[in-house]
Amino acid sequence: MRSQGILVGLAVSACVLAGCSSESSVSEAPAQPSEAPVSVNYVALGDSAASGPRIPNQVGVPGCQQSDANYPHVLAEDLAVGSFVDVTCSGAVTENILSTPQETSSGEVPVQLDALTPETDLVTVTIGGNDIGLVSTAVQCLTFADTSAANVCKDRLTAGGVDTVAAAIEDKAPSWGAMLDAVGERAPDARILVVGYGTYLPDGGCFPTQPMLPEDADYIQGSITAMNDALQTQAEEHGAEFVDTEPLSVGHDVCVAADQRYFEGVVPQNPAAPLHPTAAGMAAIGAAVASAVRAG
Repeated sequence: MRSQGILVGLAVSACVLAGCSSESSVSEAPAQPSEAPVSVNYVALGDSAASGPRIPNQVGVPGCQQSDANYPHVLAEDLAVGSFVDVTCSGAVTENILSTPQETSSGEVPVQLDALTPETDLVTVTIGGNDIGLVSTAVQCLTFADTSAANVCKDRLTAGGVDTVAAAIEDKAPSWGAMLDAVGERAPDARILVVGYGTYLPDGGCFPTQPMLPEDADYIQGSITAMNDALQTQAEEHGAEFVDTEPLSVGHDVCVAADQRYFEGVVPQNPAAPLHPTAAGMAAIGAAVASAVRAG
């Protein structure tokens, strides 16, 4: 794991927040009253699952659809970080983190990697969904007709024994590892957390409340799990950590009551983009990432 010094600094910051006693293991070193606690420099990278499109209040570059209630903002406030830079952007793919400026409705956005410096201590990144066309694939599976086997999207996406989404995940996974290596090179002392995608759909979905047949709902959520598994593998192989958000969002999917959703449905009932996190979802993910930081 990168930078033991940063881990101690994060632990000190956590103790300040949590009110650790003088018997805490973090306090075993001699007290240095003349020195201030280590200040954490945090940078958030990623796509719309991190940026928070349509969640009030929208801030930053308009084309990136970034919310001041997204999980990076929640995390920054929870940890009381010393500095915070959020370059998450709706529509981002891995290349927009690594090497290619992103074209948005308001103009070109710099490569996200440029936000990192040797002084960066903490990095979160949520990426991959756009690489494999996750939302567009889910949209292809929407239907209000349930009487014909031809409507089953899963059958089309796995025709001839080839799972097109699984193939896309396998193809893109190495680029996720390369991206994490590049993050580590730009911020060699940073702790890097890859934040996964959540439980958008329950087993069998909830047709017709959400217009996706049961077979397709299971296929789409299964594909999300497969992507998370690949992201976790890349994180573990490239010096990062993985934060699994699927368990915490069980029972808070697109099928439950609007005020219980962590992810919005096809027809939004909360101020959030369809098939994206709600403000409640961002709060829960931010809290989970904060717990992971403190636990490390």
